[in-house]
Amino acid sequence: MSEKQNRPDDFTIDGDLFKVLINAEGQHSLWPAGQVAPAGWAAAGCQGSKAECLAYVDANWLDMRPISLQKAMDGGSD
Repeated sequence: MSEKQNRPDDFTIDGDLFKVLINAEGQHSLWPAGQVAPAGWAAAGCQGSKAECLAYVDANWLDMRPISLQKAMDGGSD
């Protein structure tokens, strides 16, 4: 493995390649592109710089409430 892959600060370094993850509750997260997504999270289809991924999240995660809360507040309708 390269030194870069073992850096403890990969989560905060601007200029690294990231991907956007999404979970079953519709929540989004940035994750290092070279790392396997944790259990319960899947790739949302965006990979790029931190700024590109944040722009994707801003454009696509419009309701910050978890899906289960959205449904509960809407009377449980789908």
